[in-house]
Amino acid sequence: MKKPYIVGICGGSASGKTFLLNQLREQLKGYEISEVSQDNYYKPLEDQVKTPEGLVNFDHPDSILLDELFQDMSQLMQGISISRKEYTFNNPYAVPEELTIAPSSVVILEGLFIYHLPELAKLIDLKVFIEAEEHIKLARRLTRDISERGYSLESILTDYTKFVAPMYEKYVSPTKRNCDLIIPNNSHMYKAINVLVNHIRAVY
Repeated sequence: MKKPYIVGICGGSASGKTFLLNQLREQLKGYEISEVSQDNYYKPLEDQVKTPEGLVNFDHPDSILLDELFQDMSQLMQGISISRKEYTFNNPYAVPEELTIAPSSVVILEGLFIYHLPELAKLIDLKVFIEAEEHIKLARRLTRDISERGYSLESILTDYTKFVAPMYEKYVSPTKRNCDLIIPNNSHMYKAINVLVNHIRAVY
């Protein structure tokens, strides 16, 4: 098997990473493309470092098992399938699935910190970064976390001001200087999606 082509999708919380991934999945039907989400590499809640107030900073790279993500990506590049338990955002009522990801010609890796670990970043052939203005990301996060994850307005705003926004500026935003494609997503990114789809088809 030839070395798979690795596409990285990074960006701040609620910038549009999942939307882009869904669009690629829809427009590339018929292509065998593997997907790896950094979310499934969060440390267990009991292993997370807590603030004196008892809060967990899930937007710090230390909250992620990046070494394990690097090892799994290395296995995929060698043509070896990987298994990972689904991350359920610490929902006590959700039953996580056991995910098996098979190697393929193209692997899409998505997450906040996929460019943070140098050895992991070196594996990625095409680095994509999605950016959006802060107030737009906050509005999207409020809508998503209230409707999909059942979080309270107060907890979302606390997390955003205390962790999400400052960690983005410190750890995530600086990585875009090394990216190949930066996609603004304040309203839509359909033209950029078409460019990316055509590129993946060309290298498949």
